[in-house]
Amino acid sequence: MNLGSVTAAARAMSVSQPAVSRHIADLEADLGFALFERRSGKLHPLPEARTLGQEVERMFYGLDRLKAFAREMRGLAHAQIAIASLPMASFRILPRVVSAFIAAHPGIRVTHNVHTSPRIVDLVAAGQADFGIAQLAAERTDVRRIAGWRCPCVVAVPTAHPLAGADVLRPKDLDGVPMVALAHQTVTAAFVTERFAQAGIIPHIVAESQPSYAACGMVAEGLGVAIVDPFTPHLFPPGMLTTVPFAPEIPFDVYLVGHAERPLSRAVEAMIALLMEDLDRTEGTERLLP
Repeated sequence: MNLGSVTAAARAMSVSQPAVSRHIADLEADLGFALFERRSGKLHPLPEARTLGQEVERMFYGLDRLKAFAREMRGLAHAQIAIASLPMASFRILPRVVSAFIAAHPGIRVTHNVHTSPRIVDLVAAGQADFGIAQLAAERTDVRRIAGWRCPCVVAVPTAHPLAGADVLRPKDLDGVPMVALAHQTVTAAFVTERFAQAGIIPHIVAESQPSYAACGMVAEGLGVAIVDPFTPHLFPPGMLTTVPFAPEIPFDVYLVGHAERPLSRAVEAMIALLMEDLDRTEGTERLLP
């Protein structure tokens, strides 16, 4: 149909003319109707041959498209990745990683949502997020820990505060000092309560806020000091906040979590690998043992 003659078709396929004629005869026998009219030693395509030829072309186009699609998938194109994360990783760490990942793998679509840790774990367990970055309660067994990092909490202090120049702050140093506490249901808030109770000091809480960025915003306005993760205070413009180490240490442990049973896609595995490299290089983080 494309080349116009049996001779040209035989030459293009590197077979003999009788072989092409036999293939045509076999095809007509299988179909149950003629495709060509034979006149003066030549084959003339019937309307049925033209109609079938158009369908065959569409089929081959579909196969070519399928091959191209598979090649693109091999390069991680067409993949979709859904991420749920804590705010502390959502302002710099994840944007940095996602930007580098998409630059290396154009065509990938990434969805990123910010939630509290319990909500993140719920989304991952339900399969609505491919992976999450969250603090993880020990009793959660419906997700698996891919990797974890410890980031000791710090005290966020207004730059002009009398405590801003301290080398380290302890509960006794914060006795009577106005504090902005993280929401009582957070892991960090539980640690803060425990550390102050062990020192026999009742913290002077003037406000409770969630997430850490909101608490640091209150600190920047001079409302008090806050014990938060080490990353969030650095999101504020220079001169607004400073951080001081807190002792005894309050761990801020974050985990990459995935579904307990479902395997990760190649694209998700590749992004997680890049994210792990970034977190390993991030100052103030220490990889937790499996």
